[in-house]
Amino acid sequence: MAYENHHDAAFARKYRCYPISFIDKPHLENGDKIVMPPSALDRLAYLHIEYPMLFELSNTSAGRVTHCGVMEFIADEGLIYLPYWMMENMLLQEGDIVEVKNASLAKGSYVKLQPHTKDFLDISNPKAVLETTLRSYSCLTTGDTIMVPYNNKKYYINVVETKPSTAVSIIETDCEVDFIPPLDFKEPEKPSSSSLSNRTLPEVKEEPPKKIAKFSPFTGSGRRLNGKSSTQPAVSPSSPLIDNPQQNAANGINGSKSSSASSRQKSGKLVFGSNANQSSNGTPKVLPKSSSGEPPQVEEKPKFQAFTGKKYSLRG
Repeated sequence: MAYENHHDAAFARKYRCYPISFIDKPHLENGDKIVMPPSALDRLAYLHIEYPMLFELSNTSAGRVTHCGVMEFIADEGLIYLPYWMMENMLLQEGDIVEVKNASLAKGSYVKLQPHTKDFLDISNPKAVLETTLRSYSCLTTGDTIMVPYNNKKYYINVVETKPSTAVSIIETDCEVDFIPPLDFKEPEKPSSSSLSNRTLPEVKEEPPKKIAKFSPFTGSGRRLNGKSSTQPAVSPSSPLIDNPQQNAANGINGSKSSSASSRQKSGKLVFGSNANQSSNGTPKVLPKSSSGEPPQVEEKPKFQAFTGKKYSLRG
């Protein structure tokens, strides 16, 4: 049975509400459209209510208010059928009384939404899914929870804020949509300062100082102009000089002569032919012939001859 409030320019009725599944119209669950009796259409036409027709639903016992549109006028008299998610928002049970009034809402320009779970944000394109779902809605009210079906799963989203008013129409309007973190979102915990202080830094082993090699010039390997490696090893500057074999041989002869002469000398007597009778200018005197009768051998020094070395070609 419907209860009528007599107002000249407003529609106001009270109806008993039931889920929309009672009339076998499951597609109406995905939206905010309700089904009203034919008498409601007659009254709305009499009051010249303009399209789109929007309504305010009130559960006075629970203090809940929401807004909706209408899909059809085929319900039994005194009854209306609501989507089940809308009955949950208004804390209504089957057969409860709900008050219905016509409403005029401004077009929405901004909506802030908050998903219940972060699974909704895991969808490849959540804004596109939401845009498709909101085409089944006529209006949004701050504080409501709407249901978004996708991939055989239901996602519930809170309407946190609407502009320019707490209830707005979203029919044929460009509305900016913003998301805030889901209800089950948890920020990563920051490590406390005490835990950082308890951590001991790993000991760093000191490396022994590296020995730096001293610079030694002219210690590399030699290279010939034809690109072949030299067979003679390089002589380091710190190595001792190679003794001249000719000088060593001369020194050996002089030493043997001096030792043999000194051996023939006797104290208090002059011995002819010894090195003791050398002149002051240091030139040696001619020694007498030996007892064997062989003339003394005089060593001839090699004369200098220019350009007598080996020749090499730059092409190797």
